[in-house]
Amino acid sequence: MFRRRSRSTGAVVASVEDAKRDVLIALSQIIDPDFGTDIVSCGFIKDLEISETLEEVSFRVELTTPACPVKDMFEEKANEVVAALPWVKKVNVTMSAQPAQPVYAGDLPEGLKKISNIIAVSSCKGGVGKSTVAVNLAYTLAGMGARVGIFDADVFGPSLPNMVSPVNRLLVVNPESKSILPTEYLGVKLVSFGFAGQGRAIMRGPMVSGVINQLLTTTDWGELDYLVIDMPPGTGDIHLTLCQVAPLTAAVIVTTPQKLAFIDVAKGVRMFSKLKVPCVAVVENMCYFDADEKRYYPFGKGSGTQVVQQFGIPNLFDLPIRTTLSSSGDTGIPEVVSDPQGDVAKIFQNLGVCVVQQCAKIRQQVSTAVSYDRSIRAIRVKVPDSDEEFFLHPATVRRNDRSAQSVDEWTGEQKVQYGDVPEDIEPEEIRPMGNYAVSITWPDGFSQIAPYDQLDMLERLVDVPLPATAAVASS
Repeated sequence: MFRRRSRSTGAVVASVEDAKRDVLIALSQIIDPDFGTDIVSCGFIKDLEISETLEEVSFRVELTTPACPVKDMFEEKANEVVAALPWVKKVNVTMSAQPAQPVYAGDLPEGLKKISNIIAVSSCKGGVGKSTVAVNLAYTLAGMGARVGIFDADVFGPSLPNMVSPVNRLLVVNPESKSILPTEYLGVKLVSFGFAGQGRAIMRGPMVSGVINQLLTTTDWGELDYLVIDMPPGTGDIHLTLCQVAPLTAAVIVTTPQKLAFIDVAKGVRMFSKLKVPCVAVVENMCYFDADEKRYYPFGKGSGTQVVQQFGIPNLFDLPIRTTLSSSGDTGIPEVVSDPQGDVAKIFQNLGVCVVQQCAKIRQQVSTAVSYDRSIRAIRVKVPDSDEEFFLHPATVRRNDRSAQSVDEWTGEQKVQYGDVPEDIEPEEIRPMGNYAVSITWPDGFSQIAPYDQLDMLERLVDVPLPATAAVASS
């Protein structure tokens, strides 16, 4: 039998199990900066193998996204801490990313089922460079290693056909599946009404919403880490359709320094807030130019900063007045592609890192916001952006369902009576449903949609009868 002495524990490593425990202790020193916990607790370590001689260690670090900005640091640090174990002679680290999948429990259109994050780029005002930001952000994310698509949601004036130069400029329909096949440029999948051979459309609002819905949901996007939606100006039916059809992960707001831009942008931020879509960054376009070794702000400062301050959006990025940035929208080559080492590309690189990190945090918060603790037989609810949590009795949650299956929509009569729900009922599955609710599956087959706001209201207004163990745990 092989025996090796462990430096981390001081004990003799006498078995493969002891060695694996030693490796996991060493790897738990590496903290994920986004989640604030170690990579072992995050579940990133996969396929851990130890050779029979207890000398060689192999494992895989599975990240939440291939565009993780600290993946090189993780790989270097993982090699370092494991190689430091005295019994280890060789370390084999493989980096990978989780397969694309939405954080959503509801029924999604087939084309959206393999998309991890959907990012809305919105301005609510035309002419501020929103499409420029959307396209350059998409190609920045692709350059970071992610699988990316762009959906141009402007039917009246699609910009994507002018901003990129795919060889195939027409969308094709798969004759068997009847799904739309996106075109591609430099590895990024593209869908726009401008690629449908229709040019610009003249149609009424309901028709536009139908076209947008069809283009988005019947496209075979395949596996994507990020789908960037270039939103049309305004806050009307089209925006509501997009927010309802697609489980948006987050939004990026684009503005300019003028006060008028702030008024319109504020409407958009409030719209996303009502729809429970977090705005993670503000991009203030056409801010400044540099000349004579000085920086000039011809339109003043303020719109972007005002959005950040008034609405608590954490990140602000300033883009310069640059002829190359505006002309890239006419040449068909995004600025970050034509000049990947330039100042503008560096700004978009920082924006890309911000979007990746914020989406990871949002997904983590959503996936752990509500869970069932079987040890105390209670539904555990974590409050976002805090350490606060509370517990709910499963029977109380089930009895307070407000859907049409439990309450008559016309009379308000309670269909499911108090005694119809057993006191000891337990949920079979709890899954997040976008950013605003969870889907709870009960033993009788009933699927309950419980918004976070409703769960919070239950905690505040209902005298919740918890099992004794849960009451002790929550006190």
